[in-house]
Amino acid sequence: MDSTTVLIVIGVYFAMLFLISILTSRNISKDTFFTGDRQSPWFLVAFGMIGASLSGVTFISVPGEVGNTSFHYFQIVIGYTLGYFVIAKVLLPLYYRLNLVSIYSYLDDRFGFWSYKTGAFFFILSRTLGSSIRVFLVAGVLQLILFDNFGIPFWVSVLITVSLIWLYTHRGGIKTVVWTDTLQTLFMLLAVVISIYLIGKEIGISSIGLFLEAVVSDPRSEVFNWDWRSSTNFFKQFASGAFITIVMTGLDQDMMQKNLTCRNIGDAQKNMFWFTVILVIVNLLFLSLGVLLYQYAEVKGIPIPSKTDDLYPMLATQYFSAFVGIVFVLGIIAAAYSSADSTLTALTTSFCFDFLEIEKRYPKEKQVAVRKRVHIGFTALMFFAILFFRWINDQSVINAVFVIAGYTYGPLLGLYAFGLFTKMQVKDKWVPYLAVAAPLIAYIISKNSQEWLWGYKFGFEVLILNGLLMFFGLYLARKR
Repeated sequence: MDSTTVLIVIGVYFAMLFLISILTSRNISKDTFFTGDRQSPWFLVAFGMIGASLSGVTFISVPGEVGNTSFHYFQIVIGYTLGYFVIAKVLLPLYYRLNLVSIYSYLDDRFGFWSYKTGAFFFILSRTLGSSIRVFLVAGVLQLILFDNFGIPFWVSVLITVSLIWLYTHRGGIKTVVWTDTLQTLFMLLAVVISIYLIGKEIGISSIGLFLEAVVSDPRSEVFNWDWRSSTNFFKQFASGAFITIVMTGLDQDMMQKNLTCRNIGDAQKNMFWFTVILVIVNLLFLSLGVLLYQYAEVKGIPIPSKTDDLYPMLATQYFSAFVGIVFVLGIIAAAYSSADSTLTALTTSFCFDFLEIEKRYPKEKQVAVRKRVHIGFTALMFFAILFFRWINDQSVINAVFVIAGYTYGPLLGLYAFGLFTKMQVKDKWVPYLAVAAPLIAYIISKNSQEWLWGYKFGFEVLILNGLLMFFGLYLARKR
C-alpha cells in the first residue's frame, strides 16, 4: 500500500478532528473540559462510547484471536449485558444523585480520605496501562505500514500520535471527545462492514445468506465451552464479562464521565441500553470478520503469522486491494483515538479533582492553567508507557488488556461492593494496604490454581477473586 496515500488519508482524517475541536471549543467555561456543561445528547454519547469501548484492540486483536479460541470471546460479550444492566440500575442513579464530577469522590463520603485516594489511584494506574497498550497496538501497525517507509523511528511516531491527541482535546476536553468519538465510531464501523463485504467477495461470498453460512459452518465459530477446567469455560467467561463491564465501565471515570455529561439520569440510562445492544452486534461482526480472514488466508495459501494480532494488518496491507488497505487504516486510527482521547481527558479530570482538589485549593483564574499542566503530564506518561509495552509485550493484546484489568480493577470492585451492599464502616487507613495485598494474593492463587485446585485454571475471572479478597479484607478491617 502506497505510503503517500496513507499519509494523505491520515492528514484529512485529523483535519476533521481538529475542525470538530475548534467548533466544540467555542464559548467554553472552566467546567466544560470536565463535564461538557452537562448538555450532551444521549444518542451521541451512546454511539461514541462504542468506539471508546472497543478501541484498536477489538479491531485487530479480536479477529486474530478467533484462530486461538474460536468465538469463545463472545461468552464474555454475553456477560457484558448483565454488567451494563447493573450499571444502568445501580451505579448511574448513585452518581447522578450525588451530582459527581469524579465518581471516586463517592468513596470519600462512604469510607474516608484513604479509601478515596486508593480508588482514584487504581483507576489512574489501570487506565494508563490499559489505554497505553491499546495505543501501542495501533502504533505498531502504523509504524509498519507508514513510518518505517519514511525512516521515522518508533518513539517519534508514538510522540506524534500522543501529541495529536493532546492538540485536539486540550481545550474542549470531554465536550470535544463526545463529538470526535461519534465520528471515530462511525469510521470504525464502516471499516469493519466494508472489510467483511470486500473480503467475502474475494472468496466467493456474494450475499448475506452465504456470509452467515460461511461463518456458522466454520469450526472456529464455536461459541460455548463447557469444560469447567478450561480458562474459556462459559460460566467463567460470562461472569468475567459481567464484572469486567462493571469495573471497566461502571467504576471507570473515563466511561462514566461521558454518561455524566447527559442532561439527566433518564437520558443516561437510555444511552446505556442502546449502547449495549449495538456493542453486542458489533462484537459479533468483529468475530465474523476473524473467520473470514482465516478462510481467506487458507484459500490463498497464505501462512498464518505466529502472533495472531498481526493477521488482519498483514492481509490488509500486503494482500488486499489498496481500497481495503485504506479502509483498514481509517478503522484502526478511529479505534485507537476514540479510546485514547477520552482516557487522556478522564485521567486529567481524576487527577485534578481527586488529588489536586482543584476546585478547593486553586482560585478560579488559576484552575485552567493547572488543568493544562496536568493534561500535558498525562500525555507524557502515556508516551513512556507505550514505549514500555513495546519492550515487554509477548501475547495477544486483548488478553493483556483483560489481565491488567483483572489485577488493577479488583480493589475498586471490592471497595464499591462493600460500600453499596453493606452499611459497615472500615478502618480507613488500612484500605491502601488491603488494595495492594488483594491483587498480590490473587496472583499467587492464580499461578498455583492447577496444582492447588484439582486442575482448575483461572482466566479473566481472576478479577472476581481479586474483588472478593478485597471485600473480605474490608470486612476484617471494619469498625466494630
